[in-house]
Amino acid sequence: MRDNVRWFYALLYKPLYPWARLVLAALAIPLALSFLQPLWRIRMEAPQYPGGLRMDIYAYKLEGGNEGRDIAEINELNHYIGMAKIERSQFPDLDWIPFAFGALVLLSLRAAAVGTLRDLLDLCVLICYVSAFSLARFLLKLYAFGHDLDPHAAVRIQPFMPAFLGTKQVGNFTTHAYPLPGTYMVAVFAAGTVLITVWHFVREWRRRHEHQ
Repeated sequence: MRDNVRWFYALLYKPLYPWARLVLAALAIPLALSFLQPLWRIRMEAPQYPGGLRMDIYAYKLEGGNEGRDIAEINELNHYIGMAKIERSQFPDLDWIPFAFGALVLLSLRAAAVGTLRDLLDLCVLICYVSAFSLARFLLKLYAFGHDLDPHAAVRIQPFMPAFLGTKQVGNFTTHAYPLPGTYMVAVFAAGTVLITVWHFVREWRRRHEHQ
């Protein structure tokens, strides 16, 4: 047991393989480009809106369809059921997510240049933390929008959980929620980094047992 622990801590300070450095540097590109692409889309359809209403969520802003007018229309509809107004200030996470993504890009490039396996493992932990925390915050915000309804609203409905992924029917509106290119770019970065880390540990573990 002690030998395994000593081996593990010694392994953490081993430099990354050259090809892994190149792949890690390349993986930082889609994460950086994700700033330019929307992460998520929420689309509402109803008979009176044959073209639908949509809202795209970026890492730093909200953008409505029809030159931004769709968000105003969605807020008008939500007002009748007592839902809070959707606006940029309601999403404070969009203030820190760009900095978190930027930090991950810089840490990835640092690990690619001079990093050890410990740096790569730290990067994986940060990726998992940022992903889980931002996802949990997004779900919590959706829950609050659907449950903190004004009791004096013109139309009374039961509290509900807005669609996060997939399709949901609320009244005569069908809501679709799904990821967009920005999320796929982040997923490529996260999955690639985790795979490189796992590959390093598995390879070194096998090499250790081959020489025993």
